[in-house]
Amino acid sequence: MKLRCPMGMGMAPKPFDAGGWWQGARQTSSPNFGSRPKGISVDLIVIHSISLPPGRYGGDAVEHLFLNQLDWDADPYFQSLRGLKVSSHFLIRRDGGVMQFVSALDRAWHAGESKHGHRLNCNDFSVGIELEGTEHDSFTDAQYRSLTQLIQYLTDLFPIKHVAGHEHIAPGRKTDPGPGFSWRRLASDLGWANQCFPILR
Repeated sequence: MKLRCPMGMGMAPKPFDAGGWWQGARQTSSPNFGSRPKGISVDLIVIHSISLPPGRYGGDAVEHLFLNQLDWDADPYFQSLRGLKVSSHFLIRRDGGVMQFVSALDRAWHAGESKHGHRLNCNDFSVGIELEGTEHDSFTDAQYRSLTQLIQYLTDLFPIKHVAGHEHIAPGRKTDPGPGFSWRRLASDLGWANQCFPILR
């Protein structure tokens, strides 16, 4: 019977290096990050969805956004993002390939104004994972496989207790990953209790 979320997988060899970079990802360092507050417990994973322009997959627009290199004139939609400085720890492509932009030990700029439980500023205590997709599309089997593996490895690095969507920590402001994401599938793939996922409680 599944009663609790895991507090560490005890996997070997360690998939993260001492700097907080995952060896299973293509590593591209974003300038958009900061230090986590001292003594903070990183116990939340936040799932997002992103595609640029919305609904167009592949290409390097998301990567360029996180690196502050997006050509604002390349598409009319990009004008709405002009000057935005954001990042996520990870991006999982439609084919399951993983990119890492910020060390897991550092604070990525993915959540914005947010709240989980009684705590504000989720960037301080969370890891952000972007899935290439939209709020209205389903996600691929390859993405679920990569997401499951990544989360399992993150539990060896941090005392992860919860996984939530951007929509859950910023309701009314954000709607991703949206109804196309299967929380029940993720819970089943991980073998975690429903209490680890706010939407399944």
